[in-house]
Amino acid sequence: MKYNFDEIIDRKNNHATKYNELIKKFGVDDVIPLWIADMDFRTAEPVVNAVRKKAEHGIFGYVYRPDEYFESFINWQKKRFGWKPKKELLSFSIGIVPALGALVRQFSEKGDKILIQTPVYSEFYDINLDNERVVIENRFIEKDGVYSLDLKDLEEKLKEHPKLLIFCNPQNPIGHVWTYEELKSIGDLCVKYNVPVISDEIHADLTLWDNKHIPMASVSEEIRQNTITCTSTGKAFNVAGLQCATIVFNNPAEKAKFDKFWKDLEVHRNNPFNLVATIAAYNEGDEYLVQLKKYLEDNIMFVYNYCKDNIPQIKPNIPQATYLVWLDCRQLCKDFGFSQADLEEFILKKAKLGLNPGRSFQKDLEGFMRINTACPRSVLEKALKQLENAVKDLSK
Repeated sequence: MKYNFDEIIDRKNNHATKYNELIKKFGVDDVIPLWIADMDFRTAEPVVNAVRKKAEHGIFGYVYRPDEYFESFINWQKKRFGWKPKKELLSFSIGIVPALGALVRQFSEKGDKILIQTPVYSEFYDINLDNERVVIENRFIEKDGVYSLDLKDLEEKLKEHPKLLIFCNPQNPIGHVWTYEELKSIGDLCVKYNVPVISDEIHADLTLWDNKHIPMASVSEEIRQNTITCTSTGKAFNVAGLQCATIVFNNPAEKAKFDKFWKDLEVHRNNPFNLVATIAAYNEGDEYLVQLKKYLEDNIMFVYNYCKDNIPQIKPNIPQATYLVWLDCRQLCKDFGFSQADLEEFILKKAKLGLNPGRSFQKDLEGFMRINTACPRSVLEKALKQLENAVKDLSK
């Protein structure tokens, strides 16, 4: 079927965090929300049909996970990435962030060091700091808006004996798709220094422009034995609210430890809707993804070209994956003497946009913002016009 990603869908009356928590997040509600990483698009029709069929049944009692549940995941991974995880090493989770929190608690102690690579998804900080771990950073090297891995610094940080590396694959917010060589270099160093890798691969299905996702655990057997993979249909199919993720372990003992953590909390069942939605997405979601990714590519290029032609002080990147664009606003800050706080206030109060500040992805980062492009083109056009007008007003 043909999907209409230009459709404007009112989410304000549907308890949507993106729209109904603007006051909580920004202190205002008169902005265009382009922050939290979910999409303003309907999910795939097979997913809608599966959930509708379950709803029409009218009974929402306890459900179990049939063989088809994990088999659909295995088949999807094999078909798309050439990777075949072992069924006996798969676990269910109520989401990737809860899984990361559980893994940090299970495989480290208070006061332990946890290594992350920044700038990165802000929850990588929060899940560690909230659990009283010490965050250490391997920062990417940035030159003229291009980011690269600092392998020498990574090795130095691994020598500090962190208990875990929490790895973002593909990378958020810069949208980098890791090459085989990069993954092997990172994975081999972690094996060398005996630092387990937790690989967050929630954006795996949103690689763009023929870039190919490679699961960290597929690179080599040695790296697989040192890697726990977390992935989900949440981002690609816009079903994050259904709270469903798959965790791929490297041995039965670690899986059992993780499963016991949730069983002790009596969290060991999924709900009837995430069950059927996940199966439908993996078994019938290909057509939707093809159309979605083309729309996202066009949206990203629209942002890039609009800024180039009308707001040259702001330089968007072109991500290899995700629908999240990293805005380099350093020239704007330089031209008008903005601090990071000034930049955020300008974006919010003058341009009337709700974006993510760069410093939430790296604590002392100045001059960057992140914009979510997963919305109808008309919304992006309105948002960028507001930004353009606000910048022009600064020059008056």
